[in-house]
Amino acid sequence: MPQASEILAALGQAVFVWDIASDTIRWGEQAATVFAGIPPDKLATGAEFAKLIEPSQTLRSAALALTSPVHGADGTPYRVEYGVRLSASEPVVWVEETGRWFAGADGRPMRAQGIVRINNERHARDEELTKLAQLDPLTGELNRTHLIAALAETIEESARFRSSSAFMLVGIDRLARVNDAFGFDVADAVILDVGKRIRERLRGGDVLGRFSGNKFGLILKNCTVDDMNVAAERFLTGVRDEVVPTRSGPVSVTVSIGAVSVPRYARTADEAINRAQETLEAAKRRRAGSFGAWRPNAERDAQRRVNIRVTDEIVTALNERRIVLAYEPVVTASSREGAFYECLVRMEQGDGRTLLAPDIVPVAERLGLIRLVDHRVLELVVAELAASPDVRLSLNISPDTTMDPDWWASIESLMHAHPGVARRLIVEITETVAIQDIDDVRAFVGRLKQFGSRIAIDDFGAGYTSFRNLRKLGVDIVKIDGAFVQNITRSADDRAFVQTLIDLARRLDIETVAEWVQDEEAAGMLRDWGCDYIQGRLIGLASAERPWSAPPDAALPAAG
Repeated sequence: MPQASEILAALGQAVFVWDIASDTIRWGEQAATVFAGIPPDKLATGAEFAKLIEPSQTLRSAALALTSPVHGADGTPYRVEYGVRLSASEPVVWVEETGRWFAGADGRPMRAQGIVRINNERHARDEELTKLAQLDPLTGELNRTHLIAALAETIEESARFRSSSAFMLVGIDRLARVNDAFGFDVADAVILDVGKRIRERLRGGDVLGRFSGNKFGLILKNCTVDDMNVAAERFLTGVRDEVVPTRSGPVSVTVSIGAVSVPRYARTADEAINRAQETLEAAKRRRAGSFGAWRPNAERDAQRRVNIRVTDEIVTALNERRIVLAYEPVVTASSREGAFYECLVRMEQGDGRTLLAPDIVPVAERLGLIRLVDHRVLELVVAELAASPDVRLSLNISPDTTMDPDWWASIESLMHAHPGVARRLIVEITETVAIQDIDDVRAFVGRLKQFGSRIAIDDFGAGYTSFRNLRKLGVDIVKIDGAFVQNITRSADDRAFVQTLIDLARRLDIETVAEWVQDEEAAGMLRDWGCDYIQGRLIGLASAERPWSAPPDAALPAAG
């Protein structure tokens, strides 16, 4: 039968009694096995033993001090974990100590006894779990949460020591195309390879993490603006100059980079991320595989302040019912008889001024408010149609709204609630929507036409929609972009373009509207070419007054 001491030694455990008053420690004979290579005198007192302990020499004493004393023969239980090694060149032995301490008359620890055991495996397992919680599973680099935490720490440290660092967002260009062409496994191989190439070009102390699916975040410490530019070129070149080998064959990849100097131009992690993201998007728009660094821009900042103000005003105006309509007449080109009115959005302000559509729509689209505006305009237009049985109106909808199920549910409900209104409604869709979502827009057009509404493509000629797509969509009207119409009396190119559009539309049985008609000469040309309708300064600009409320003798004049 083995002795108890032999069993303890085999288990990597040793017992001890610590006389805290004299600071002496008596160990069982197993201590030589547990603390192999450590001289006995280094274990003989609490003070000497503490010098071997990591990460803090006071861990054992603190463990006793932090437990509330339990008076009695059984003492107060405690537990503490720490590392032990004789010198920095030797490996750490990780130890778990459990025991009880006994108080003296003053209530403070007087004696402790217990057992220590080696727990290297458990410590390694805990470290691995902690590491996994911090790292991205694909690349092995920091995950987003810990990257942002490291960025916040770097900004604080740079501000404290008045140094300069940089934060970069590195975006892999056109990764979605790789996904579509080869599959997600190849895209993952590209992400992994790009991460390795960036890692190979980092300096010691720099931080790399995966920010999102196709983006890496870099923290470059002690990095000036000039250093940042040099580093960016190093990363761009490192990715661009060699193809990425994958199991589906080599893939050519580029990255674009947006960067910001911290804390000079960003004093918080959120601010640094937003500004790096902003410059990354600008770099991608400029050219794939390029670099942009954030700089102060008075014009951009002023525009942002305007955006914030207008956004607040739009929301307030919607709540206070200050979104209203203006009506621009559209007439037949041959007789100048009224055909319909285009409804344009306006926003009344508290000071009596009115914001026009160009002031409202772009900001509302950028900031995700356009659907709310379009919902309100739809309600107003349907209300006018319901109240005036003889009027025909058109309304413009944003690209986002064509795909908005809530907008469709609203128009469906309104059409059922007001029978006959749909047949006097024209819905104008911008040409760019038809290009990007031809099948979805075709379905949208089909559903509207089932109600009896007519569909127009607005600003035709500003984009790239073909007449074949117009026929596929089944639109009723093409509105020719005013940028081509306004100069037809002076520009042979514009005359040829507009005349060709009108001729092709007639062959497809699609009616045409010419926008921005300025004078009688242009109106006569358009009439002779077979344009169906005209609108613009010559006919009358948009007005908040309801023109159909005017007496009959106030009709628009015919061409002389």
